[in-house]
Amino acid sequence: MKSMLRASSALGLFGAGFAAFAPSAVAAQEATPPAPLTQTEDSAPGEILVTAQKRTESLQDIPLSVSVLSGEALDTASRPSIESAAQLVPSLNFAKSGTTLNQTIFLRGVGTATFSIAGEPSVSTVVDGVVYARSGEAFSDLVDIAQMEVLRGPQGTLFGKNASAGVINVTTKMPTFEPGGTVEASYFDRNEYRVKAAVNIPLTQDLAARFTGFSSFYDGNIRNVAYDTLVNGYNHKGVRGQLLYDPGAGVRLYFAADYHKNDDDCCADIIGTPPINAATGAVLPTTSNLAFTVLPTPLYEDTRAVNQNLITRTKETGWGVSGQADIDVGTLTLTSITAYRKYDNTEVRDGDWLPQAYVGFNQLHDIGPQKSNTLTQEFRLTSPGNQFLDYVLGLYYSRARSERIFQRDDVVCTARAGAPTGVLIPCGSAFANPATFPSGVADFGSTFKNYAAFGQVKLNIADTLRLIGGLRYSHDELSVFHSRNTTLAGPGIQPSFPTTPTGTGQPTTIFTDKTENDNLSGKAAVQFDVSDAVMAYASYTRGYKGPAYNVFYNLTATGTNVIDPETSNAYEVGLKNTLFGGRMTLNLAAFYAKYFNFQANNPDLVAGVVVTRFTNAGDVSTRGVEVDLNWRPFDDFTISGGVAYTDAHVDEFNVAPGAAATAVVPPGTPLGFAPKWKGALAADYRVRTGGAVDVFLGANGNYQSKQLSLFSPNAVQRQLGTIPAYGLVNASAGFGDVDDVWRITFQVRNIFDKAYAAAIVNGGPGGSYRYQIPRDADRYWGVTGRVNF
Repeated sequence: MKSMLRASSALGLFGAGFAAFAPSAVAAQEATPPAPLTQTEDSAPGEILVTAQKRTESLQDIPLSVSVLSGEALDTASRPSIESAAQLVPSLNFAKSGTTLNQTIFLRGVGTATFSIAGEPSVSTVVDGVVYARSGEAFSDLVDIAQMEVLRGPQGTLFGKNASAGVINVTTKMPTFEPGGTVEASYFDRNEYRVKAAVNIPLTQDLAARFTGFSSFYDGNIRNVAYDTLVNGYNHKGVRGQLLYDPGAGVRLYFAADYHKNDDDCCADIIGTPPINAATGAVLPTTSNLAFTVLPTPLYEDTRAVNQNLITRTKETGWGVSGQADIDVGTLTLTSITAYRKYDNTEVRDGDWLPQAYVGFNQLHDIGPQKSNTLTQEFRLTSPGNQFLDYVLGLYYSRARSERIFQRDDVVCTARAGAPTGVLIPCGSAFANPATFPSGVADFGSTFKNYAAFGQVKLNIADTLRLIGGLRYSHDELSVFHSRNTTLAGPGIQPSFPTTPTGTGQPTTIFTDKTENDNLSGKAAVQFDVSDAVMAYASYTRGYKGPAYNVFYNLTATGTNVIDPETSNAYEVGLKNTLFGGRMTLNLAAFYAKYFNFQANNPDLVAGVVVTRFTNAGDVSTRGVEVDLNWRPFDDFTISGGVAYTDAHVDEFNVAPGAAATAVVPPGTPLGFAPKWKGALAADYRVRTGGAVDVFLGANGNYQSKQLSLFSPNAVQRQLGTIPAYGLVNASAGFGDVDDVWRITFQVRNIFDKAYAAAIVNGGPGGSYRYQIPRDADRYWGVTGRVNF
């Protein structure tokens, strides 16, 4: 336990380099993640421990490129979430969307963006050993977190099929056998509040509990002039309870339950550009399109207003229970992790971006409640560390079910004879014919089942040489269903599929299917200690992601095929350097990965219109170099940072069935949300005054080069859908007592008030482009107070 406390204190120092203020010593000690009983001898001061290989090891000893963030770094970010973590980890990127269901994580330029209920993410999120099956689950607040490990590149051998691009491995703060806790409150300008509290209660000599609660609220950064109110804010509440039973004698039991409720009026697409000629990209005057007479003036990334009569929002609730048992069986440790999670999400979306329906501008409103649940079970057998043969063997099962009932409602009208021209005519006015109200309802869902057996072995050939090998056998079963009843104009499933009369003049279209697949993936690596301070490694990984379907509201006959599994070959070499007596770590990695049958949105032709469809788009590859730095030149001063060069692009895409030959993304096109250059740098200094109060100073910044947001076969669209390069600088100053019982911190984010878009897509009125504007796209300030007891 003493070694774990020392390591978690080191994590506090590491995270402080990224954070806007340093964590207290008490908080750092509480950040101890649950370590397997196989932990080896005491770790050295300043050492960072990770569980990236399903056992507790030093970051500098594992042949993986991993970035580690402390919980304190996340606490002081724009929001304690994976979205904010993307500002701190150069290889991590995030695609923001109108609702959490459609947001995506990318690592090294690879991620899966899809509207399908039967597609899985490429980056797996794991919290305390429990896999979150859906990417939307990963975007809730991360509160009372010990640390986040970002594992880059395919990690399927130990973490499964939805880790084909990497893993976000999160550990929460665990109960300890010392009473205490933390209360923290923050206020940020533009009416944002955050409150959280955690209390640690030793119940008996062997049993400890920890309870955490949080509440946060934000008005938003976009004004909806239709209601004269701010939107793109949030209202979040949640609780977590944990029990740790540690009687010794080779037994350790951990139980956790959590619940959260989110109500976000987020995230409205702002119409950021004037009308645009789709063929040439020429910007047209707003007078060329009548919709712009009621739309706020488009100012590109500086636009901060919408005019919508339906507030785009996401309502979700999620809860889960899990139990972990670590039991010594002779010299081995048997680990069992059982979890059940429930996740319900309702998307509400204004798809016409106008305050009402007009002649020539139909109203389009969507609502799509989705219910999901996941059951997982993992068994692992772990050998002691530092033997000639170290190994982890395991079995895994998961069942993830989802169902969505999606309704689309339109309002359509035409002009009466003699109606004036050149003006916008509202439906329901004297110059409009009576409106019609076409609508459609689709009920669709999926069930994923996965069975896997895995193992990883390390041979300690010599004191300086180690060989690693691993295999994972996976069996996937996927079933889907879809039915839709619609009076909306447009394509539907072809009559060759079963239909039933509905009395509405349209049949209910019905589609069901299932598939299964077996796969053997694995890893091979060698690591060599060049010296006591330098470790070199090289690895090969065979990645895998299971089959999928393109099941969403607008399912058509050409979209009912099975999407084949995605595979990859990944290579990596690296150096891990521990310098200046452990005061500096400088880690370097170079990588190359090629993905076959890449699962992605691909241009398709439906009823003569080019749309995107989730398919086996073709082959892509990513290569680059990453550098991670942590330097503590003297006590109380830390410099941290990282930089990544990533070249992720299309090698060869396939034309989707039925699409025009030109509707294909050409070779060499960069992948979406894959800037070639991205970096972060931070400095943190604690000024010990010698009195009762110390001063805390911090600054950090991040930069990324331009990145493609709109993945399209059209070069003009790609150009207009490219997010320009930008950089952000944040600073903080605070003071607190020398014993870290209390602290007050002031911070300013985006000091230079740099406006930017988190995503750009087309499809707005008149061919205009829609922007997602995040909170950090404006300068703002905040103050945080914390008390430890």
